[in-house]
Amino acid sequence: MTQQLQIINEDAMAGLGAQLAKVIVPGSIVYLEGDLGAGKTTLVRAFLRSLGHTGAVKSPTFTVVEPYTLDYDKFCYYNELEADLKLKNDKDSLTSSNKIPTVEDNPSEQKIYHFDLYRLEDPEELEFMGIRDYLDGRAIALIEWPERGFGVLPKADFIIKITHQDQGRKVELLSSTEHGAAMVSKIGFKDRFQR
Repeated sequence: MTQQLQIINEDAMAGLGAQLAKVIVPGSIVYLEGDLGAGKTTLVRAFLRSLGHTGAVKSPTFTVVEPYTLDYDKFCYYNELEADLKLKNDKDSLTSSNKIPTVEDNPSEQKIYHFDLYRLEDPEELEFMGIRDYLDGRAIALIEWPERGFGVLPKADFIIKITHQDQGRKVELLSSTEHGAAMVSKIGFKDRFQR
């Protein structure tokens, strides 16, 4: 599935980040492609703030990765897809007397990793930093400059490709998996976006 948008200003890019926060699910991998200054970090900042993060959000150009830990219940409160899943799990645990709840059923936190691979010289550097430990199947990964990790990074669920235009930005949402297609299809378009 592919969606194309015209983003008219920085507020619209932030709005797209907020929309992404509503539909993303744990374990998702999102590639953020675009030139310097395209708006990738603006999108990530709005994404995190929408999910309740109140601290600074900076581009991890020199650190390669910035970790964020959010309260899972707050994450579910904002995230429409995860809220439905949490409600279903809560109902299932109430109706199933022989089911023993686990941490996976009711996690207390949601990990989100913001990667910026701009300064990566060799994809193998990701192996040395323990990339597989970050991408544990539950954490959400937002990865800027993913082409620099080619061959080591796992496949993205979807790609957000941002290109400069005379007036604003052109944004393409390209799903790479069935899971990604479901998320892309649920991103709502407001007045701030144009198809």
